[in-house]
Parts: sequence; structure tokens; C-alpha cells
Amino acid sequence: MTLLSWPIALHFFRMNKRVHQVCLLGVYLGVLFSLYLVPLAMYSPCIREAGTLGPKPTLLGHRGAPMLAPENTLMSFESAVEAGVDGLETDITISADGIPFVMHDLTLQRTTNVEEVFPNRTHTPAALFTWSDVQLLNAGAWFLSWDPFGTVSSLSPEQRALAANQTVPSLAEVLDVANRTGRTLLFDLRQPPPGHPYRDNYLNITLNLIHTHINSSQVLWLPSDQRGEIQQVDPELQQTAGQTASIQELQDNHITSLNLHYSTMSLQHISKYRSVNISVNLYVVNQPWLYSLAWCSGASSVTTNNMLLRDIHTPLLLVTPEQYSVMWVLTDLVSAALIVCIFIFHWWRERGLQFWSGSRQTHKTGPYSKFRTELSDVWSISSGNVRTELRTPSTLHTITEE
Repeated sequence: MTLLSWPIALHFFRMNKRVHQVCLLGVYLGVLFSLYLVPLAMYSPCIREAGTLGPKPTLLGHRGAPMLAPENTLMSFESAVEAGVDGLETDITISADGIPFVMHDLTLQRTTNVEEVFPNRTHTPAALFTWSDVQLLNAGAWFLSWDPFGTVSSLSPEQRALAANQTVPSLAEVLDVANRTGRTLLFDLRQPPPGHPYRDNYLNITLNLIHTHINSSQVLWLPSDQRGEIQQVDPELQQTAGQTASIQELQDNHITSLNLHYSTMSLQHISKYRSVNISVNLYVVNQPWLYSLAWCSGASSVTTNNMLLRDIHTPLLLVTPEQYSVMWVLTDLVSAALIVCIFIFHWWRERGLQFWSGSRQTHKTGPYSKFRTELSDVWSISSGNVRTELRTPSTLHTITEE
């Protein structure tokens, strides 16, 4: 709006009708003053008193470290651990012969070479493949060819070769990684489709696997089916809900953490949950500014693809209310001063043009103009006489000859 004041002022002083001037200036100033007052209505959790910022949110590797390795592979989970994440996040499917394995999509098409190995089963649900069939698939070549995050060029030749040979891991393998490195594991468990031989007992199969590979307290249990029974069987699991609810309802279901999309982020809600020891994890947070908002809002952890978030040591644009007020007041004052100067300049410029234009008009119609006219007339008469005199001898000579 400050830059726009230049053409606005130019047209304002060149308009002939005052009504048009009033309308133009009124609309411009109305919008301008509205923008000046916008900061009064703006809210950010990062505008807070000094010393009130909570601890930095921990990081959960979203399907491992998908910017450094093919998602949901052992290489991806190992890379996330090496990058310093505090936990891992993944998705689990039950195979047709009852083996839980890692797969996010409903089918195997996007992240494996199922089209080459099983061309007639490209669109078959992943849960209808046996574990032996799944083990035949390559789960890394697509990453090198698609380069989903534009990071393949940063990998060494050894890392590329390792990525090209990745396979689909089982849940047991991922549990071993989490157990060996002391990381927590958050996973979503997809119920097998109707007609699947393990549709009714997939929860028990998963629980038994957990008990034999990891301490239950390291697992954030996200499936909502039969939550009460699961809690009775294994009370050490960190019961995690995927949607908001009243505190009473969450406590009745023994919920200790929430896994929510970052768009539901609210300082008031997160503070309310944390006041009763319910932690909040936000997904998927990749940008530093978004991570900063999650931090200022009090989130306990975030699920991310971006391992570089670990290098952020203070939220971006963290200011006190006093600093925020000074910043916006100074910005408004500087803008207003520039706009006033621009209007004064155009007023002076247009007035100067009118003055010089009027002066030239006065000269043309004044005594000097009349004097010029008389001299022109005299010069014209004299020139005419000279031309007449020059023509006269020629005429006489013609008559004489005749």
C-alpha cells in the first residue's frame, strides 16, 4: 500500500472533479488504516512473555527418514535414528498369512516393483499378499527414479546402492530397531479387508509380536479398535488417540497422548491437555516456521520428514508482546511518513507544472506576444515591398521590349 501511494497521489492531483478525488482518497485511506490496525487482531503463540516458552518438541521420523532413504524401509529407519530423532512412525498391514509388515498405502504399486514381479496383481490390496510374496519385491528403486524430495543427488554412491536394494521390512524388524536404539514407535494398524483370514485377530497377532521384541512402554498404540481390552491386556502401552475429545473421555480410555494434524494446533487446547498429562504429537511438520509454531503452542513432539529440524534451537519470530507492538508501530509510522512525503511531492510537482504552464500562456497573450506580432507584421510588409520592388524592373524591361 505504501508503494501504491505513488500512482494514487499522481492521479489524485490530476483529477478535475473533487468528487472523484474524495472517492479515490477515501478508498485508499480506508484500506490503508485497516491494514495499520490488523496487528491488533493478529494472534501468534510465539508472541509471549519471556521465560514462558516450553521445552523443544521431540521428533518422530515419518516413515523413517524419507528425505534420506526410501520410506518405510530399514535404511529409512536407521537413517532417522542416525539423524537423532526420538521416535519412529510407520504404518502396519497384516499379510495374507498373518505376518505384520510395514506398508502405508492400500496397495504395493507406489513404493515397490509389484508391476514387474506380479503384473496381474498391481491393484491387489497389500494385505492379500503372503509374506513370502512381499519379500520378493524391491522397495527402494522407485525412490532413486522418482526422487520425491529432490535429495537423491546428496546421497553417496554407497547410499544409492543401498537404497536400490531395499525390501519391505516386517514389523518385527522395525521393533528390533526401536528396541536396540531406545526409540519410541508410533504406528497405525490397518484392519485387514473382509474375507481376510486374520481380520478378527490382527490385534492379538500384533500384540504378541510387541511382547517378544520390545518393551511395551516404548510403543504408542494408535489403533482405536477394542482399546479397552488392549489396555487390560497390556497397560504399559501408551494409548494414543487420533482425534480430539473431552478430557473426561480421554481419561476414561486411558489416553496418554494425542496424534493430531498440525491444522488442529491451538495453544489453549494443547495447554488444556498437557495440564492433565496428555501429550500432543503433531503431523506432518516439515517447515521450520511450522515447527516453531508447534513449539510455541506447547506440542510435545512432531512427526516430520525433515531431519534438519533438530538444528533449530529457538523458535522463529519469537517476540514479547512489547517487542511486537514496537515493531508494528514503527512499521506503521514509517509507512505513513513515506506516504505523506509522496503526496507532498506530487502536490508540489503538479503545482509547479501548472505555474510554468500558466506563465507560458501569459507570455503568449501579453505585451511581449503583441510586440512579437507587430514585428512579424512589419517584417511581412517589408518583405512584401522588397519582393515587389525586385519584381518591378523585370516588368518594365518586358514592357520596353514590347
